[in-house]
Amino acid sequence: MSVQDRNSDSRVSTYRERNSTADRALDILSLFHEERPIITGAEVARHLGTARSTAYRYLQSLVGRRFLEEAPGGGFRLGLRLLELARLARRSYGLSDTALPVMTRLAAAVHESVLLTRRVGDLVVCLDRAESATHAVRISYERGSTLPVNAGASALVLLAWSDLAETRALLERTDLRAFTPATLIDVDALMDRLAEIRSSGYSVTSGELDPEVLGIAAPIRDEAGTVVAAVSVAAVASRVPADRLPQVVDQVLDAAREITAGLALIAG
Repeated sequence: MSVQDRNSDSRVSTYRERNSTADRALDILSLFHEERPIITGAEVARHLGTARSTAYRYLQSLVGRRFLEEAPGGGFRLGLRLLELARLARRSYGLSDTALPVMTRLAAAVHESVLLTRRVGDLVVCLDRAESATHAVRISYERGSTLPVNAGASALVLLAWSDLAETRALLERTDLRAFTPATLIDVDALMDRLAEIRSSGYSVTSGELDPEVLGIAAPIRDEAGTVVAAVSVAAVASRVPADRLPQVVDQVLDAAREITAGLALIAG
């Protein structure tokens, strides 16, 4: 074997060892959770299937890099370096970053388009959209498009949890447009509808924005509990019969809760 081959083998061996060490470090960090904020060397040794001396060597390496620190009462807790990385991660995430993976899974599960929207004054803005690989729906909501607040499931959800007096004033001063014969433009009727949505926790509309399109929307909340956005499914109404509707509603509500939880995690 040539010197070059031996050097190449040495580099490969070192690379594999480095990867193995990295894997074990990640295994150690994965031991922490809400009910286990502190771990011991013995627990790490059992989890890794190594001698306790080997486990302590990994732990001390993580302590030296500030990923862990020794807890006052014994054992090890997460270190300041992880807090620094968490702050960086939070700064890199926005609403769309948090919502899009959830929306993509929802679109795949229901085989329909999924929208992320938020209200800006008297308009609703489509922030993002996830498409089904099997079904495509031609609707008015494209990324960046704006629509009045009185039409569609998302718009009604975004209004439903707003201050009642402010909502009525907004509707009274807005030129409410009827997109289809089913679109509500009467302020009193809209206020009654919003009360129903608050009570049920979600909105279902059919043909109120686009003919033949069914909308199912649920609110997304920030860490303070304020509704800041909506996630919705837009489907051809004939593809969601009455017996399937409750299942899709539950899936939209689950997606809204998951995005809400993600925003709370980012906010710290």
